[in-house]
Amino acid sequence: MNLKKVIITGSTGMIGTALIKECLLKGIGVTAVLRPGSINKARLPKSDGVEAIECGLNEINKLEKILKPEHDAFFHLGWANTNREGRVSPEKQNENIAFTLEAVRAAKNTGCKVFVGAGSQAEYGRVSGSIPSNLPVHPETAYGVAKYAAGRLSAMLCDELGIKNIWTRVFSVYGPNDGPDTMISYCIKALLNGEKPALTKCGQLWDYLYCSDAAKALLLACEKGLDKAVYNIGSGTAKPLSEYVEAIRAAIDPKLAVGIGEKKYAADQVMQLCADISGLKKDTGFMPAVPFENGIRETIKWHRENQL
Repeated sequence: MNLKKVIITGSTGMIGTALIKECLLKGIGVTAVLRPGSINKARLPKSDGVEAIECGLNEINKLEKILKPEHDAFFHLGWANTNREGRVSPEKQNENIAFTLEAVRAAKNTGCKVFVGAGSQAEYGRVSGSIPSNLPVHPETAYGVAKYAAGRLSAMLCDELGIKNIWTRVFSVYGPNDGPDTMISYCIKALLNGEKPALTKCGQLWDYLYCSDAAKALLLACEKGLDKAVYNIGSGTAKPLSEYVEAIRAAIDPKLAVGIGEKKYAADQVMQLCADISGLKKDTGFMPAVPFENGIRETIKWHRENQL
């Protein structure tokens, strides 16, 4: 599918900003949807190819009145109540299901032929090893349940409205504009401040994907993915968490101390998490391109420039 113009919700987040940049590189125009009064509006790339529209997820149906039916695809990356308290609230997460269905209707009414939703590894529940996208799901949080329900129901609504549906399950993505509470953000901030991050033994085998690769995966899934397909978004390779920590330290200052082993593993700690991306590779040709050592340097640079 030849994309000329797309809509992106969650446009100021880590993956959203990376997706906008990837679209611009490919000559694709972007309508970037963001919360009214968003303090992160400045994250949007300065380009004539980007039109910023302030519209909350709770009013997404307004898009069809604001925008012309000239768009090709709708990337729904926006999701409300993603903090720790919000993720466990059934009522708050239930709202996101309704927002997703409204986004599907907005996609149809703005001319889109494809709807791409951003789900989560949380849909699978607490599982270990390499996870294929056809693994039976057993989400254990309200957040995971809502993501799964949004994916299934959006596929049904897309079928009813006659547009293609692609659902993605995002694993551990990192990069500029990442949230402050991730392991990578925590380590970077501590080391940049000359502090020693307190960590577990870091024996977990983990799969990290740089945000620009995640953006490429989303675009390829939109352009070449199969209707009603579910694709995992990850690198497909797991390494010990300690290797990632050492790479972060090496990129900042090899002489700094890291507190590996200072904390105990959580009682329910998953020790191996890796996205099986064979389906994504087969259908779209996606291959991760950014080594962790390169991506983490860009991430550290962003943290240096945006330290609070």
